[in-house]
Amino acid sequence: MAKTLITFLTETCIYVISAILVLNPTSNPLSAQTFDLSSATISDINDAFDKGTLTSEQLVELYLARIDAYENNGPNLNAFISLNEQALETARLLDAERYDSGPRSLLHGIPVVLKDNVDTQDMATTAGSILLKGSVPPNDAFIVSKLRQAGAIILGKANMSEFASGVTISSVDGPMLNPHDLNRTPSGSSGGTGVAIAASFAQLGIGTDTGGSVRGPSSSNGIAGLKPTHGLLSRDGIVPLALSFDMAGPMARHVFDVAAMLGVMTGVDPSDPATEKSSEVMETNYTQYLNPNALDGARIGVARDFLGYDTEVDWIIEASLEAMRHAGATIVDVRYPSWLLDAKAEFYTTIRWREFKEQIESYLATLDARYPRTLQDMVEKSQQILASPGEGGRPNPTRWSLFQQELRSGSLQDYDYLAMINHGMPLVRGILQGLIEQKGLDAIVYPTSPRRPGPLGENRGSSSPNPAVSATNLANLSGFPDLIVPAGFTSNGLPVGISFFGLPFSEPTLFGVGYAFEQITKARRNPVHTPPLPGESIP
Repeated sequence: MAKTLITFLTETCIYVISAILVLNPTSNPLSAQTFDLSSATISDINDAFDKGTLTSEQLVELYLARIDAYENNGPNLNAFISLNEQALETARLLDAERYDSGPRSLLHGIPVVLKDNVDTQDMATTAGSILLKGSVPPNDAFIVSKLRQAGAIILGKANMSEFASGVTISSVDGPMLNPHDLNRTPSGSSGGTGVAIAASFAQLGIGTDTGGSVRGPSSSNGIAGLKPTHGLLSRDGIVPLALSFDMAGPMARHVFDVAAMLGVMTGVDPSDPATEKSSEVMETNYTQYLNPNALDGARIGVARDFLGYDTEVDWIIEASLEAMRHAGATIVDVRYPSWLLDAKAEFYTTIRWREFKEQIESYLATLDARYPRTLQDMVEKSQQILASPGEGGRPNPTRWSLFQQELRSGSLQDYDYLAMINHGMPLVRGILQGLIEQKGLDAIVYPTSPRRPGPLGENRGSSSPNPAVSATNLANLSGFPDLIVPAGFTSNGLPVGISFFGLPFSEPTLFGVGYAFEQITKARRNPVHTPPLPGESIP
């Protein structure tokens, strides 16, 4: 650890609702002369690199110290499945390269944690399942290649809901714990990434989102995240759940970092034809759209269909809307068609259940022959483990019971599946686009999770019995982007996030208004169970 590091000075917590109403877009979370690990953006870190007060090696050491304190000891958050043994050596090499020829990008020497369904050719990719434990894929995922090319350091692979579905438990490493409240869910399926970023175990994270799996953990852990427009990022090298919906997305403590990370990962990938849609509209620098005054003159819709399930969540959203009004935004109430709210869960499950069987088998075919080749193999192996618990791992009967349902769910040739793909999804897109355009909206906001994080082990998926409870799967059914920003905390200290939903490839607009909201409210706070360690503040 660098000798120049000094003891962190704990900041006084400010109750979030009052913070929301303090409008100060130009305030900086850092003093002009101090770098602080938990509040530093990538830009702040690069400033410290440039001044010579910090190196990538030291940055990795700071994060590894936190992982040792709170992951291996202390609350044992279970955020990681594996750590990259080469991370420090990679950091040293990148420090030398920076000294010799300068940085490759803003992400040069920045630690990133990947959800463990994103392929890495030098580390196992388990999808949170003991069925794939030790499986090292032949290639990096396309987005991982882009991150490495930009100089990012893969710090480790994050724990996750097994095969990106069900409760926030993996059979490799068990449940993840929310660092704000150890008895509350961090949500899934990208729960490990959300926990790792909230607890400051890494600067950046990657999650995946099929029905809300980047957005739920971002909200429950009090961080920022993005479900990009379908086709903006490649899905190649990501263990599939349903490719019609699947998207990787950046997660970070700051909107700036989410924007910086997104631009590094875009690009047309011949292995994923969906990325052709983005060839004329993708950007490599989304930070240029981060305007602290973007709410001035903006028209923001509020989807009130998703309020009314938790009084304190509603209160925080109303305070957020008031903050936007003070910043110059016009707030417009919007309502979705009632039949869409009633039908969206059926639309979603018809596609998601059909696609998993064929698409997971295509992925399994790329792996070593020691691993399952078919969904039937997965059913049989899981039954063997349940019958012989001594084989290791943590049996996950809740998720494993779904394998048989997925096996019996039908095929991609079924008329109802084809109707949803060819008519249902275009209908959803048309309705949402028409609503946004008719009202002249820059974005529609709603509570990312309309209720505060539930008890650990509770599953609040997008197929909830009450179809109006969650709006998140509308972004997957339509393929539209959805940016999550911390909005506040309930009276018992649980995070609440707000979503900014927009038209396809409107990420620049969403980053503008989302960043402006973040700068006005400064609603994020450090988790109570992972406080700063000595040496995390640098003059």
